[in-house]
Amino acid sequence: RNELQAYAEMKENKEKRRDLEKKEREKEYQARKMHYLLSTEQIAGIYNSPFRKSPDPMELLLRKSKPLSHRRRQMNSPFTSELYDWPTCTKAPTFSTAQPLPPIGRPKPQGPFRDTAEVLRQRYKPLETTLRVAASINSPLEKAREEMKREEWRNRIHDNEFLPFSSYHKNKKYEPSIHRSGKYGQETYGIKHFREVQPKKWVADKDFQTVLPSIVLFEKFGKTYSRTGQIV
Repeated sequence: RNELQAYAEMKENKEKRRDLEKKEREKEYQARKMHYLLSTEQIAGIYNSPFRKSPDPMELLLRKSKPLSHRRRQMNSPFTSELYDWPTCTKAPTFSTAQPLPPIGRPKPQGPFRDTAEVLRQRYKPLETTLRVAASINSPLEKAREEMKREEWRNRIHDNEFLPFSSYHKNKKYEPSIHRSGKYGQETYGIKHFREVQPKKWVADKDFQTVLPSIVLFEKFGKTYSRTGQIV
């Protein structure tokens, strides 16, 4: 009798342990299934209310668990049933060799309609592109400019390195321009005067000067003062 009682207690403990393990697995599955309800740094979850002193045990379980992985749908292929018996070789593979059926002939509609083959030929004819569509988006002028830039960059005139912090340019001899090295010097026209002077055409010893009559109002500027509204 004692042995039977001990066996019954042991069996009861096993059942309880099994039920506890089953409940734990269900809780873990629910936690993985509802992993999207986990709290974040910005928003608290439904199991982590800010009005409670400590978070719900479900919140702690959500933190420990991992989310469920997405199941891939198995596409039922028509060949799976035929190829299922290949490893066991219980059934020989069969392939359908039947030819597709010809299209059902339709009666020609009554009326002045064109032939169906002609309509389909016109509908599916190849595209005849225009000159604007067939041409490139970039114009030939832009392509020529790009090619000129690449050619200029590739065939440079000089390859002197850029030396910003050296006295390389100080030892170079100054080469004056043709305008500076000539014996005639710089012309005064456009710098000192803007009227061409031709002494050979003068009638007198000096050039004729045009003097315009002065404006009376401008001549009084700075010379007259107002005293209580009266001009002195």
